[in-house]
Amino acid sequence: MFFRHSHRVLANARPGESEAQAPGTRGGRRRGFTIVELIVAMTILMVLTAAATPVVHVVIQRNKERELRRDLWQMRDAIDRYKDAADRGAFQVKVDSQGYPPDLETLVKGVDTNGKKLRFLRHIPTDPMTGKDEWGLRSMQDDPDSDSWGEQNVFDVYTKSEGTGLDGTKYKTW
Repeated sequence: MFFRHSHRVLANARPGESEAQAPGTRGGRRRGFTIVELIVAMTILMVLTAAATPVVHVVIQRNKERELRRDLWQMRDAIDRYKDAADRGAFQVKVDSQGYPPDLETLVKGVDTNGKKLRFLRHIPTDPMTGKDEWGLRSMQDDPDSDSWGEQNVFDVYTKSEGTGLDGTKYKTW
């Protein structure tokens, strides 16, 4: 009887394994993780995720700020090129415009110069801070700190975002 008990084969055992060697039994091999190991692993993952989240937010904000600076530079450069061409007499301008474009669309559509279309901007970029293609505009006649556009001409462009940059300055002042 003793002989039969020690060599008895179980239904979940592999062929040739006894009860003492079968998985899931006291003497068998254990597979998988214990609950303590799973809790420790999950805790480590949560700590790493919590540490990485602020870094990801800063990287995203830095990329948006870089895009904002690039877009502002492109539009201001287009305004300057329009002004230079107007000052050289390449095309007719309104008397009270002082050589600045009437709006941003004019920079995209272009102006006729001796039968050629002179364009200064491919498209009006989308403001990365607001997600819209609406920009704040200033004319030469406007107060430098004004948020309203007098619609005489476009001397400068700024974002309408009320946010603050990583350097502590308001985006509107860029």
